Amino acid sequence: MSEPAILARGVAKYFGDFPALRRVDLEVAPGRVLALLGRNGAGKTTFLRMLAGLTSPTEGEIAFPSAGADFSSMRRHIGVVGHGQWIYDDLSAEENLRFFGSLYEVDEIERKLAEWIEKVGLKRFRRSRVSEFSRGMRQRLAIARAFLHEPSLLLLDEPWTALDDRAMRLLSSLAAEARDTGRTVVICSHQLREALALADEVALLDRGRVVFRGPNDDGLRNAPESLYERIA
Repeated sequence: MSEPAILARGVAKYFGDFPALRRVDLEVAPGRVLALLGRNGAGKTTFLRMLAGLTSPTEGEIAFPSAGADFSSMRRHIGVVGHGQWIYDDLSAEENLRFFGSLYEVDEIERKLAEWIEKVGLKRFRRSRVSEFSRGMRQRLAIARAFLHEPSLLLLDEPWTALDDRAMRLLSSLAAEARDTGRTVVICSHQLREALALADEVALLDRGRVVFRGPNDDGLRNAPESLYERIA
């Protein structure tokens, strides 16, 4: 059996006296898509931020055994689409991607940024400042930034927010392609149908605890709201 791509053991996160996460144990195998679901305040975004190395657990540990990497070196292999889009308003679309490409030491950056700008439908606006973009255009650029360096781990936090139908289909296609090429994906979303259409496995958080973990199946895909019946 291969080493897990993500291994969380006893992970807790406190903000003052408030426990955002309470001793979370979670494993994700390489090449799997995990839908990490839960209502507002369940702790989903907090957990994703810890996976991305943007904040640290108060207790417990997170490791990436299959990559043999610590947090510092693993960051180069993570792509994030989330609420914080990590793009710069004063730069153009292509300048943003060129900058992030340099941080990740992407080879053939000019070719790859051109490919991704066209793929996300921003070719006409490649030299436009991001401050002039709509929210949906910014989100499409954030998708290009997240995939530009071909990450082995993708973290998607409410990734379909503000996307039009075409862009939603594109993101779903890219996530499925990532899974099919052996990369690991974690999706947090209130859009249950979209998340469950992609997921191999489901984890449900409630008030900082994992209250359900199991394989995805047709029952959940066809009636996703039934998942919350497990919390009552």
